[in-house]
Amino acid sequence: MTRLPPVPYEEWDAEALGPLTGGRKVPPSNALGLLVHHPELARAFLTFNTHLLMRNSLPPRTRELVILRVAWRRRCRYEWAQHLLMGRQAGVTEAELEEVRTGAGTLVNRAVDELDTTSTLSDTTYEELAKQLDEHQLMDFVFTVGAYGTLAMAFNSFGLELDEGLPGGGFDDL
Repeated sequence: MTRLPPVPYEEWDAEALGPLTGGRKVPPSNALGLLVHHPELARAFLTFNTHLLMRNSLPPRTRELVILRVAWRRRCRYEWAQHLLMGRQAGVTEAELEEVRTGAGTLVNRAVDELDTTSTLSDTTYEELAKQLDEHQLMDFVFTVGAYGTLAMAFNSFGLELDEGLPGGGFDDL
């Protein structure tokens, strides 16, 4: 049930979306339509989120696995459906998606789960990540978990519906 319906596309505040769009017209999106309710928040959050989504130092496949694990843990249907498409474009396999869904003991899953549960990484997990990621990537990893956890909280709280034509990606099976 939608609690805060997205602002209709025709009424969007282009200035609020500036950090994401760079002045370009973007297609309709319920997520952006939700954020436009609060233009100052939209500008601030989209500046941060644009870095995490478009300039993140993590490999795109890893970034998407992180976001998908957050979405699955938080039961965020909107985030899952959006990033399922993006993950597949970044090379995430069906086997990896099943690992995300089942919480298999992959390093990415363990790290996301630790951050989401305790807001920190164990020494063991941090050391394993640090062997594979540089300092920027470690920071982007942690901030990606936090930002997409925040988005999941907002999307779930406001009852954000999927964009028209976007399949649930198996999330409906829960």
